[in-house]
Amino acid sequence: MLQLRTYTLRSPAALRRYATIHWARHLATFASFGVTTHGVWTEFGGESDRLVALVGYPQGADPEDVTRQIMASPEFATDMAGFDVEDIVDVQTTLLEPTSFSPVH
Repeated sequence: MLQLRTYTLRSPAALRRYATIHWARHLATFASFGVTTHGVWTEFGGESDRLVALVGYPQGADPEDVTRQIMASPEFATDMAGFDVEDIVDVQTTLLEPTSFSPVH
């Protein structure tokens, strides 16, 4: 199961800090829970400053349960150390089921 995660940040500076430091740290943390990061992108300007990530969960896993486990872990706390979570103003998630011909599974 794939999930598109879209984080809206309070400012361009918060987005840069979150993307380059804190979300970058999540790669190893997510992998330790069996979550694969397929890509991470940033969107600056326009109406909002957003980070968009495409992640994959292990077959049969409940994405909400895995996310709760990750967020409760000491590794996640370390990833987020020094970042004001109030700078994340919204998080949207969309579960995606790849088609048989999709190059990303």
